[in-house]
Amino acid sequence: MAHPLLSESGRIKNNLMKRRERAARKLPGTPSTVFLARTGSRILSLNVLLVASEAVPLAKTGGLGDMVSAYAAALREAGVDATILMPAYPGAIASAEGLHKVCALPGLPGGDGALLRGRMPDTGVPLLLVRCDALYARAGLYQDEQGRDYTDNAVRFAALSTAAVRVAEGIRGVKKPDIVHAHDWHSGLTPLLMKCAGVKAKSVFTIHNLAFQGNYALSLGAALGVPAEWLVPALTEPKSIEFYGALSLMKAGIVHADSVTTVSETYAREILTPRFGQLMEGVLQSCADKLSGVINGIDGKTWNPATDPLIARNYSFDDMRGKHACKRALQQMSGLPADPFAPLIAIGSRMTGQKMADVVVTAIPQLLERHSRLQIAVIGKGEAYIEAGFRRLAQDWPDRVAVHIGYDERRAHALHAGADMLLHGSRFEPCGLTQIYAMRYGTVPVASRVGGLADTIVDAASRACAIDPRMAIPREATNDAPVAHLAPTVTPAPTGFLFDGETVHDVIAGATRAIDAYMRPQQWRTLQRNAMSRDYGWTHAVARFVQLYAGLSDARPARATPGSRRAAEAPAPAFAERTAGGGAGLVARSARKMA
Repeated sequence: MAHPLLSESGRIKNNLMKRRERAARKLPGTPSTVFLARTGSRILSLNVLLVASEAVPLAKTGGLGDMVSAYAAALREAGVDATILMPAYPGAIASAEGLHKVCALPGLPGGDGALLRGRMPDTGVPLLLVRCDALYARAGLYQDEQGRDYTDNAVRFAALSTAAVRVAEGIRGVKKPDIVHAHDWHSGLTPLLMKCAGVKAKSVFTIHNLAFQGNYALSLGAALGVPAEWLVPALTEPKSIEFYGALSLMKAGIVHADSVTTVSETYAREILTPRFGQLMEGVLQSCADKLSGVINGIDGKTWNPATDPLIARNYSFDDMRGKHACKRALQQMSGLPADPFAPLIAIGSRMTGQKMADVVVTAIPQLLERHSRLQIAVIGKGEAYIEAGFRRLAQDWPDRVAVHIGYDERRAHALHAGADMLLHGSRFEPCGLTQIYAMRYGTVPVASRVGGLADTIVDAASRACAIDPRMAIPREATNDAPVAHLAPTVTPAPTGFLFDGETVHDVIAGATRAIDAYMRPQQWRTLQRNAMSRDYGWTHAVARFVQLYAGLSDARPARATPGSRRAAEAPAPAFAERTAGGGAGLVARSARKMA
């Protein structure tokens, strides 16, 4: 029998520990939730496995790679034990740091493979690579050199999802994740296969672009590891991944994930409608109770005009002389006359129908005729006939239009730093990073009023509101002026120009509004300051996702960040009650030099 004093001491210690636990972790859903939990003296660290087909700088074809890398780093800064799982492309193997083999992965769709572990070269984020050279040792990520999709893409990415499930089930030396967060159709099978395997971890699936769904022949189901019960006609089984006679990896992620997100709040609403739903609106409507939208952040270290090593001269909105130098450098790089007063419009996106490039290439001649000093610099690639149309423009207007077919990072930074405006039409836009990069560099966006563009750009028709100097506080990790935290009822200050419609007239009208404002220097300077002062980092998005993860898992981050704590104190409203302008109420205020 235990000594009574020892028993009493144990009871006191146990009661004290319970009180500490209650103080550190309130009941879920209460306003004062703090993202810490303890069992005994051990802190439970939330472990998240991010499954994606690309991550910068190991592999990139678009915004997905940027998002995954930056988001993983931001999660770790917030105390979340985040790891990226992706294919072992040749470029990924060459770029990853400290790479070594963890174990074999026999029996993957497409052949036997291996799991490699290392770290991202720029951030040190833990990295897992699925090596299967028969599937991934190719020149392109998704397409061959002729631009044709690989015929075995379904098998290639089913192998990635299968590997994710193996990790979630448990691999010696690799920590089991609490959450498996799958990104876009390439990893859409992950939630379904997790359910089939009885994995304890919860799943989150993020739709980056609903237009790309990963739809393949139903006959491939068995080769991908999909049970026959999930391949029956969708009318007879709601959880089936059958989609208009095919199997859909995107639908698999939507239907079987515990939670589904998109990359902006407006896009989350839009995809419930026939106009934007890409025939998937019925599926999404049936899952609306678990659907939400979270705006992407950007890597504020890579995209910062005050420190960017890839631009001609650094600057901030309190000293814009560097931007003038960057404009001159862009004109020289593009072969345009060095005219500091000419309005310079940048176009930097894929030359596709989604991006309205077919409309923009037709609108440009009329814009040039209306505005005699207008210059246009174009970077991008895409559909051959649109590329040819831009090349013809450069030939017809050699001193006014410069076109570069292709993409490179230095030229992209030069474009955002040197241009006055960004023309960014889009028939639909899940989130978009280009317009955010532009605003960060004081390049005023002219964009379609859809999706993430509508969420991140405040149209100049909105009235700028006054700001109380007492409400201005310095924005962290920048060289810029204070930013005001305003009540959500205050109209946010304008940061650009939005237009409705998809016609040549709509594009011209939007661009003309911006050019007219450019001719009024004081108004233009205010727009630039508003745009440059906004917080485009990951704090808000990470806080939202941590809340989402916390609702699915008992584990919590190792520490709470100010942003996540504030988010916990003011829980996000239900999806149906969210507004497009959430989080936009920031107004720039120039820093006044002290005498």
